[in-house]
Parts: sequence; C-alpha cells; structure tokens
Amino acid sequence: MYYKRCTGEILVRKSDDSPGWVRWTHHAEGKTHCEECLMLDGCWFREDQAPPCPHHPSCHCTLDPIDPAVVRVCATAKSDYGKFDPYLFNTDGKHPNGKGKLFHLWGYTVDDAKWLQAEIERQAREKYLAGEYQLGKLNEHGQRLSIRVTIPRKDNGDYVSFITGWKFYPNGRIQLTTPYGGK
Repeated sequence: MYYKRCTGEILVRKSDDSPGWVRWTHHAEGKTHCEECLMLDGCWFREDQAPPCPHHPSCHCTLDPIDPAVVRVCATAKSDYGKFDPYLFNTDGKHPNGKGKLFHLWGYTVDDAKWLQAEIERQAREKYLAGEYQLGKLNEHGQRLSIRVTIPRKDNGDYVSFITGWKFYPNGRIQLTTPYGGK
C-alpha cells in the first residue's frame, strides 16, 4: 500500500509492530451531511483511539489506514500564544478563570508563557503519537481530546501533572483549546 507523505514523497507502509493509524474519511453521499462527520473528515487517530465508525445509522464515513511513518513526520501540536498570555495568566483582566493562580503557586509567571507554550506543545505531540490521549466531546465544532502533561514546579523542584484540552484537525494537527483543563 502506498501513501503520500505531507512533503509529497511516497512511502510504503511498513509491516512492523507500531500501532495502526487511520484517517477519518467522509464520503459525500446523499443531500444531507452530518456536521460531526464533516468535522472529523481528514483527522488522524490511532486505530484503537478513534471515534466509533460508522458514527450514525446512515453514515458513509470510513477509517482509512495511514502509514505510521507519515504520522510521525507530519503530526503537529499547535497553540495560540493568546491561550497563555493573556488567557492563562489573565494579564488583561478579562479572563478571571483562576488558572493563573495555580501556575503562580507552582512558581510560574507570565514571563514563563513562551516556555510553557513550547513545552505543552512538545509533550502533547509526543503523547498524541503514543496514543496517550482521551477522546472528549464530539459535536458540530469538532472532536475534543485531553492530554495529560507534566511540568516541573519552579517553587520546590517537584512536578505537577494536569490535563490540557485540544481539538483534532485534518492531517495530524491538534490545536490547544485550553492549557489547563483540570487535575
């Protein structure tokens, strides 16, 4: 079986023991389309961590195999800096969510926002590739996933672990929705 890599090269699927990956493919049949299926179209999942397919009784979607090497090369975890400053640290006073207080207790300030962003993205990509994520809510806005990350406490050298919230997008991209989703 052959697949195009995101760079345009063609790779042959290996027959190794790495976990299988699938791409949700929406097939346009009929006059109406499920909004949830449309949001899943093109998203990549580890085979054992994919949403149930078919999604509904008249679903024509399929889960098509993807070469794990393509996933390793192309998968990305991205976040908007605004999720850290001003949102997380509430630097503009418009986000009184209390999340920044936790990070302050752990020794972090807005000066650490860039590092936190990069570290959370790094860990999220690594855990996404390892299948260490939990599927969350699926609706017309897309499929959510939760990923647990661990960062060092700057105040005492221990570590703190918490859930981050993400959303699937096509071609192996996950996007941060919240840097702190709970313990």
